[in-house]
Amino acid sequence: MSDQQTHGHNPNPSPQLSPLKQAFLAIDELQARVDRAEQARHAPIAIVGMACHLPGGANTPEAYWNLLINGIDAIEEIPAERWKIEEWYDANEKAPGKMATRHGGFLQNVDKFDPLFFGISPREAVSMDPQQRLLLETTWEALERANLPPSQLKGTQTGVYVALNTSDYALLQEQDLGYAGLDSYHATGMAHSVASGRISYTLGLEGPGITVDTACSSSLVATHLAVQALRSGECSMAIVGGVNAILSPHNSVTLSKYSMMAPDGRCKFGDARADGFVRAEGCAVILLKPLEHALADGDPVLAVITGSALNQDGASSGLTAPNGPSQQAVIRAALADAEIAPAQISYVEAHGTGTALGDPIEIQGLGAVFGAGHTTDAPLLVGSAKSNIGHTEAVAGLAGLIKLVLMHQHGEIPPSLHHDTPNPRIDWGTLPVRIVTHRQPWQARGNQPRTGSVSSFGFSGTNAHVVVQAAPENAAPGQAAPGQAARVADAPPSRTDSPLLPLLLSAKQEAALRDLADASAAALQQRPETFIPFAATAAQGRDHHAVRAALLAHNAEEAIAALNALAAGDDADNLIRPQGKWIDPPKVAFLFTGQGSQYPGMAQDLYKEYAVFRTALDACDAILQEELGRSILPILFAQPGSEHAALLNNTRYTQAALAATEYALAQLWLSFGVAPTALLGHSIGEYVAACLAGVFSLEDALKLVAQRGKLMQQTAAGAMLSVPLSAAA
Repeated sequence: MSDQQTHGHNPNPSPQLSPLKQAFLAIDELQARVDRAEQARHAPIAIVGMACHLPGGANTPEAYWNLLINGIDAIEEIPAERWKIEEWYDANEKAPGKMATRHGGFLQNVDKFDPLFFGISPREAVSMDPQQRLLLETTWEALERANLPPSQLKGTQTGVYVALNTSDYALLQEQDLGYAGLDSYHATGMAHSVASGRISYTLGLEGPGITVDTACSSSLVATHLAVQALRSGECSMAIVGGVNAILSPHNSVTLSKYSMMAPDGRCKFGDARADGFVRAEGCAVILLKPLEHALADGDPVLAVITGSALNQDGASSGLTAPNGPSQQAVIRAALADAEIAPAQISYVEAHGTGTALGDPIEIQGLGAVFGAGHTTDAPLLVGSAKSNIGHTEAVAGLAGLIKLVLMHQHGEIPPSLHHDTPNPRIDWGTLPVRIVTHRQPWQARGNQPRTGSVSSFGFSGTNAHVVVQAAPENAAPGQAAPGQAARVADAPPSRTDSPLLPLLLSAKQEAALRDLADASAAALQQRPETFIPFAATAAQGRDHHAVRAALLAHNAEEAIAALNALAAGDDADNLIRPQGKWIDPPKVAFLFTGQGSQYPGMAQDLYKEYAVFRTALDACDAILQEELGRSILPILFAQPGSEHAALLNNTRYTQAALAATEYALAQLWLSFGVAPTALLGHSIGEYVAACLAGVFSLEDALKLVAQRGKLMQQTAAGAMLSVPLSAAA
């Protein structure tokens, strides 16, 4: 046997490429790899969901926007349930053991938590830092707002990046209980690492889980790390969160000794009275995906991160002192990562703490970076959410980022508060920078997409900057009120009436179900035109828990009446309550019927209302046209008595029309999340069942269906008789 035969060598090989051509091809391949790597390195990242709990009752992005755009000051005197301010306050910041402020930004009910919802025992919950509890709750809210059922993330490469840098609850427990009172849950309940790990554990996520502490810049650093991980493929989606709970006077006393606290409890960014910041607490979570994947998945794209960067102050004038050149460098690096010029940025959400030292350095740095692309007549616009809600420390970067996303969604810039007299140490006459003090429209610069950025500088010396663009026009619309589906585009939201639709609600406790019904009624009352996407979100975008209710309605008015009845514990004709708790999901079978179920105008409304159904039926029609020589759609949708309607009873077309309709209807149910355990078919329906079971392809199934109908039409006419008798008779 020859070598050629032994090695399977082709006896008639194509001419070999010359070494030079091979080298050119290799160079082209290498260049393509470099181009792909470079493209991935700068890939845009979509923000597909967000949730927040911030001072002033800003417990949703909508409430936060209302606070910002209306110039509301959320700062209050320290609540008595935290500590008795008279025992801790002294106007003299040097007074031992005292704090130099009476104010802060606080959350309500920070001590409230439903541990059983997350599978946590009440005993363990007592030993859990409320910061971990807030993160779990806010993450769940962000996922539901993004129409991403949390259970569907189990086993995915979703990363978790959490910013956290205070341990007030650990201090309180050790003070109140002593070391002898600490239990086995104390270690995991207080560990910063577990703040991210617990989210991954609870949701079953297998991507990176990291807790970040770079002081005030922590959550923007976490955002940058998540962006890099998504670009490198280290995770498929990222949950980025930040949390800060002020439960002890400890840090406020310490920061007073640093002369960092504003005596009047206000962040006065860029003002002549700037004399420190006011502490605040909160929690914020955003969800990130590569833009390409978010668009393909139909996720709501709220805005797009196009660039980010980190650096360090290094050996500055002091450990906690801001460094102007480093701040400028990190902004330039973020712009380079976004591949844009400074002129394209029209607004910067500043770090903006309102300190005598920090404000001039930051504003002059912004002027140095953006001066080339802006003028005093068309300046860079700047603001700070800290003037509204205070300095939320580990959450501050995300609070600014969410503000920027909301500005993109609404096309407006909120006012920055407490800026009455511009700081005389800043050369406002020559710097092309202006702090926004009145609500105004946000205009893009030139023909470029509207773009802004956000800064966050930690007193650890770590600086971060993130560039954020408006969502592309081809993206699914961003979220509005809770429960509204951005993902479901099959039915136009402008419609107020619909075919009878189910609205599904569930919770883990009866009281929670009633609360959900009450909140849903309020949301529909405010925006009744969103009933159809609202119902779709409730069915597809949320996990379904054991305590359930369903209602059937044509419009928001009917739904609201049933929801109000459910909230009050009453009955309604269109309200359905299963007996007891729902434990196991039912087994569903799809049955595909045979000839005889056709009628004129069949599936016409489904074709108009649902894109999934329309796409599937069009695909079937394209295949059948080659076999039948005509489209089945005019036959399906014909009016009774017409020529086309008569063809619907011609077996050649009947069977093709039924098979196509049944296949499209199955695709619609699958898109609703209803998957069959078994598939059954009668007569022509057997072919559809077999196709969906994977026995053969859609094309092969429809070719068989077309030939079957043709052959049966050619046979002698017959009839079928149905006799309704008992089995014995």
